[in-house]
Amino acid sequence: MSAASCLLTEDQFLCSICLDVFTDPVSTPFGHNSCKTCITNKNKNVPCQCPNCKKTFFTRPKLQVNTFISEMAAQFRQSAQQKASSSSSEQQVSKPGEVPCDVCTGTKLKALKSCLVCLASYCETHLEPHLTMSGLKRHQLIDPVENLEDRMCTKHDKLLELFCKTDQMYVCMLCTVLDHQGHSVVPLKEEYEGKKAELGKRDAEIQQMIQKRRLKIEEMKRSVQLSKKDADREIAAGVQVFRALKESVERSQAELMDTIKEKQRETEKQAEGFIKELEQEISELEKRSSEVKKLSQSEDHLHLLQSFPSLNTAPPTKDWTGVSVRPPSYEGTVRRAVNQLEETLSKQMKEAELKRVQQYAVDVTLDPDTAQPNLILSDDGKQVKHGDVKKNLPDNPERCNPSICVLSKQSFSSGRFYYEVQVKEKIMWTLGVATESINRKGDITLNPQDGYWTICLRNENEYRAHAGPSVRLSLKHQPEKVGVFVDYEEGLVSFYDVDAAALIYSFTGCCFTQKLYPYFGPCVNDGGKNSAPLIISPVSHTE
Repeated sequence: MSAASCLLTEDQFLCSICLDVFTDPVSTPFGHNSCKTCITNKNKNVPCQCPNCKKTFFTRPKLQVNTFISEMAAQFRQSAQQKASSSSSEQQVSKPGEVPCDVCTGTKLKALKSCLVCLASYCETHLEPHLTMSGLKRHQLIDPVENLEDRMCTKHDKLLELFCKTDQMYVCMLCTVLDHQGHSVVPLKEEYEGKKAELGKRDAEIQQMIQKRRLKIEEMKRSVQLSKKDADREIAAGVQVFRALKESVERSQAELMDTIKEKQRETEKQAEGFIKELEQEISELEKRSSEVKKLSQSEDHLHLLQSFPSLNTAPPTKDWTGVSVRPPSYEGTVRRAVNQLEETLSKQMKEAELKRVQQYAVDVTLDPDTAQPNLILSDDGKQVKHGDVKKNLPDNPERCNPSICVLSKQSFSSGRFYYEVQVKEKIMWTLGVATESINRKGDITLNPQDGYWTICLRNENEYRAHAGPSVRLSLKHQPEKVGVFVDYEEGLVSFYDVDAAALIYSFTGCCFTQKLYPYFGPCVNDGGKNSAPLIISPVSHTE
């Protein structure tokens, strides 16, 4: 019998009235079984009705307990209780924050599902009927939630299973008839699917925002790393400069001390010479004085008269009346030393500044597609000069015409860059940088408002910065090599006389928003007077 019971399911041992395992099962004339108490209480009225097939019988039968089914039901109940006991020991006890089973007595186990029909939550054991019984299988199960009563309509005590799009609220079936008639009402599942799709879209947007911020973090980290490299480089350069300045100060101080000491030594040497000469004369005079005294005491009349002529005159001496030792004058010595030091420090600072920008040197070559047709470019793209013959070239949008200039192939939209151009033997030239959107056709004006940051030489010795209006530049020396430095983020364009390590001019406070191209204007040939080319030179760091 035990083996047979294992082949039967729980549904076969459940009373169709109380939905529990049979207690004293009896059979109707139609072959259906129920608990004796259930069918007796249910069929008090006449005619009697079978609870399973609903067929009626007018003669109340004498109900006898089916001992076979009763024994099998008892065995099934015992097996189910053992199974439930074993299952409950394996299940987790409900913890704070978790939904407990509403059926468990004593220790509450963790609920696995909540039923929206029963408005109760069940652990694994008490959930079993909802998974096996045909009547309960139709109930809607969801992941366990608390406060299931909140899912009931407070007005009609019906399940909130619809959503009113018109009023944007959850409603029951009666609400749609009584309070929301004519409104746009959809099942919760449909609204759920729509909102779920929106959440998916929103999550994709959020993930995209997260990704952008992660990229921004990486960008900032890279910026910090670059900043640290720049800081380390600047610190090293600063230490080197200040070490050189300190050495210059110490050297100037030592030279000042040596100058003062040398003057003092010369004064002491002069005084020593005078003193020695005076001491020699004193010695001679003392000797003559001794001889005169001795002669004056002689009793030999003839000897005194014979020696008198030679001793009566003083020995030859120097006239010391106008001779003196004057302390040397140190007036202006310190001032001259400081002035010399200032010149030295100024020169070293200029050299240090040039070294600093030279470390951002880039390789620049000329772009033939931008060259005005009269210009002649070298094969390596490093030299350009004006020719008398205008070449027949395609007038593409990139080409500058008629403006006598050419741009570089390379462009820069961030960071710092530096390059050097030889302008030796030229009497006219223009150098600088230009934006990508400059007007390359017709008449142009070289000023920052039109996208140009340039300086130029005109008439052999007239230097100007095209600052709009142009600024006349006073230079001590005519530069033979010009360095161009750009700090994109800082908005700075500076020009240097490389050989003199001197700043020529700086455009400051610039606002760059486009790509920048190095700009080269060799100007007209002028009958051979300005035939020398502009030459992009390799950067040789100053020592």
